[in-house]
Amino acid sequence: QVQLAESGGGLVQAGGSLRLSCVVSGRTFSTAARGWFRQAPGKEREFVGAIRGSYDITSYGDSAKGRFTISSDNAKNTVYLQMSNLKPEDTAVYYCAASRIYTSGDYDSEYVYDVWGQGTQVTVSS
Repeated sequence: QVQLAESGGGLVQAGGSLRLSCVVSGRTFSTAARGWFRQAPGKEREFVGAIRGSYDITSYGDSAKGRFTISSDNAKNTVYLQMSNLKPEDTAVYYCAASRIYTSGDYDSEYVYDVWGQGTQVTVSS
């Protein structure tokens, strides 16, 4: 059984940075993409970004563009989300997800993802 485990969340001041990690463990499968989503209290889950394909093509949600970067270390089965210039509105639980569905899209829909991590809390103080 495949499991995803996020780490790296915490409390940071506005303008600061954090790097989240997502490690895949257990029985591996062919992964088409890995994505990051976030969910703030009372809000719907929001696409943050994804990395896909052999060439690590990345895509980002509007709130992440220019501030967040996704990267992958395949040898470690780990995907990273580097977040910079954090804002209070970035406060949320951040989830990592993996998809086995091959599509030409940007993987910005949560419905294409098969496996989800438990999430890690990110809190940005003003």
